[in-house]
Amino acid sequence: MSKQDEIKADETLRWPINLDRAAIERRLAEVRQVAQAQGLELIANLFSGVSGMSGADLGANVVAALTWLQDKPEHRPITMQLEMVAMNLKNLKKPKKGK
Repeated sequence: MSKQDEIKADETLRWPINLDRAAIERRLAEVRQVAQAQGLELIANLFSGVSGMSGADLGANVVAALTWLQDKPEHRPITMQLEMVAMNLKNLKKPKKGK
């Protein structure tokens, strides 16, 4: 196992479950960039303009991407990032009314 593989394996043991919206958006921007580089336009398009998306839309797009990727093990790094985001979707709070 290479050092890079060890680092990736260790990351699964310490996934953050307290990402805020900004951190989630950063992860999705990274996913979009990697997807574009790999020619995965469907995935890249799902995460274009995430800063203006509602929490519900972000969640729906994460689920759609994970569904599409589920039988594509060659894209495991993207899948892992999306799984991490999915675990944190509960942290997307609705804006309070009157603010």
